[in-house]
Amino acid sequence: MTSKLEKLWATKTKDDEWWSSFVTAPLAIAANYIAVERAWITPNRITLASFLVAVLAAICIVIGGQANYIIAAVLIHLSHVLDCMDGQMARYRQVSSAIGSYFDRLTDQVQVILWFGAIGYAAYAQTLRVEPLILAFIGVAFYGLRGYVKYVAIEIEMTRDSSYQTKMAQLKETPAVAGLGFGFRANALWLFREQSKILGFDEGVFIFMLSAALVLNALTPMLWIFAVSQLFYGVFRAVQQGSQIGENAKSPVKK
Repeated sequence: MTSKLEKLWATKTKDDEWWSSFVTAPLAIAANYIAVERAWITPNRITLASFLVAVLAAICIVIGGQANYIIAAVLIHLSHVLDCMDGQMARYRQVSSAIGSYFDRLTDQVQVILWFGAIGYAAYAQTLRVEPLILAFIGVAFYGLRGYVKYVAIEIEMTRDSSYQTKMAQLKETPAVAGLGFGFRANALWLFREQSKILGFDEGVFIFMLSAALVLNALTPMLWIFAVSQLFYGVFRAVQQGSQIGENAKSPVKK
């Protein structure tokens, strides 16, 4: 029993996003404890289930009403737990694939658009003001820019150095500092340090923000936070990646 749990825990991404790190990813491990032994449950089917649940959440938001908002908040969390499960299961079974990774990332991007588009519409329906729609558009656009500049930078760097991605992956490798086999103090310190990730305003933070806004019916304030944070990070990442490409271009490629 313990060895299975330890093997599952090892599939957890070491540098997970904020809410994923200590809430949805551990819940996914608990669910996978049962699911990984069932052959008919596959990572790609979990990815599809996650996306369908995300779509259902967006529909509940568009329909409106406090009861539907609460249902949507639960569904958003369920979608994210499933989103964590697929990768964990693939790593546990050692069946990770390029096509699986592609569809996982693609559906992640689409569901962010669906959720915030639905929230923008719902806030517009409440206030009859165009402001929420504009905020949702700005947030989604600059969130997309964050990912776009990352992959453009990778493509450009790969033309200079075909081993660029391998080198970057090695730099990002970090040893485990908490989890199974570590004491209470180590895990408490890890939990405390994880809280700073909330300032990253990435997908893990969105899960919390969206659900809290729906439960509290505070849609427009949340859209302001979303739009401002993504505008900042979109511009910041674009400048950062551009500067890094310029610096790397000055250095000879070491074979």
